[in-house]
Amino acid sequence: MFFVDTIEIEGLGNRHYLAGGSRTAVAVDPPRDIDQVIGAAARRGVRITHVVETHLHNDYVTGGLELARVTGAAYLVPAGARVSFARVPVRGGDVIGIDSGLSLRAVATPGHTPHHTAYVLEEDGVAAVAFTGGSLLIGTVGRPDLVEPRLTEQLARAQHASARRLAAELPDAAAVLPTHGFGSFCSSGQAAGATSTIGREKGVNDALIRDVDTFVAELLAGLEDVPAYYAHMGPANAAGPAPVDLTPPAVADGEEIAARLAAGEWVVDLRHRVAFAEGHVAGSFNFEADGKLATYLPWLMPWGRPVTLLADSPEQLARAQRELVRVGIDRPAAAATGTPRQWVREGEEPVSLRRAVFADLAAERRAGREPVVLDVRRDSERAGGWIEGSVHIPVHSLPQRIGEVPAGTVWVHCAGGMRAAIAASLLDAAGREVVAVDDGFDGAADAGLTVTLPKP
Repeated sequence: MFFVDTIEIEGLGNRHYLAGGSRTAVAVDPPRDIDQVIGAAARRGVRITHVVETHLHNDYVTGGLELARVTGAAYLVPAGARVSFARVPVRGGDVIGIDSGLSLRAVATPGHTPHHTAYVLEEDGVAAVAFTGGSLLIGTVGRPDLVEPRLTEQLARAQHASARRLAAELPDAAAVLPTHGFGSFCSSGQAAGATSTIGREKGVNDALIRDVDTFVAELLAGLEDVPAYYAHMGPANAAGPAPVDLTPPAVADGEEIAARLAAGEWVVDLRHRVAFAEGHVAGSFNFEADGKLATYLPWLMPWGRPVTLLADSPEQLARAQRELVRVGIDRPAAAATGTPRQWVREGEEPVSLRRAVFADLAAERRAGREPVVLDVRRDSERAGGWIEGSVHIPVHSLPQRIGEVPAGTVWVHCAGGMRAAIAASLLDAAGREVVAVDDGFDGAADAGLTVTLPKP
């Protein structure tokens, strides 16, 4: 009998795996905070003898090199990946023994990257599980445009062929366990469910039911913007990431926080958007610790800019640190916990910003006032309908395009409220009069606003 344990990183939308038998195990695409994988192995009472990567990741810093060093495991990386450290190069067709009766067979699956490799866990020679990384996902595939623009169409065609290779070689009952697809922007679409098999994918996955030309055309047409920080992940993984340091950062008082803001550094308030609106340090930005912190903060923040974290508790701060090391933000410049009154200089007061719902915006318009309405959703979201007269700047573009926001009071909205809070904090720090709409866009029309739908 074998086991497969899933380590889910919800913030980044990825899954990582530990699989093995009664004595030994393999870690697949491990996260950078390797203590989670080591803990899973300890609970199983097994030794990690192999660590494998399906590809050089673009959306997170891997923990594979460090996990292999700490455990003494063999570190298996696709042979075509150009790296600066010693590893065991893996090629399609290679078979690696894991435990008694258990082996891992490598399958070349280029598409997400040119060197992408899937791994099939076989029990007594029968394929049971496919660790598909960024190739065949649940109901979709990994995006092919993260390597080099000139290779995108070629990789999209390779992705189609790779998905079909897996479907042809594996039994219908084999489980499909991808790394991406659960919110990661490495996926070309959201996962169609939580679990799947090869047999199910044959009936629902476009790569398996569409001809190659139709598949490629639709895939390329649906690709969205790439998070800016992705440009730094591949090189970091190829160079060999350093071990992480999760010890608490240096404590900053109000004077130091003010000095860091004056120096152009980023001060990030991790509290919930409601608490931030009620009171915050002027000039600070709101990225909720319980939101997609590790996606949106590195996407919007200039890479390498020092960041100071403000949290309501040491526990919230520790969770945020763990999230951020996964994407290469290794050490906050400083941090503080508590309340905004503890974070401002003596004699100063926290500032606030207004929150509202879509019904309040409708009332503004009925009263004859025409505030600026800023939609910060992604292009694909806006394509499904938008508030009449609204300005569209996706939140990840706002730092570079803030000067394009028309003059006047800005009512900013997204699909639910979290990204609107990020945008509102950016505008507030820039000195704009802003109202954060904390409401679900699905209710905008019912609230009395005119929602324009795309032409059929």
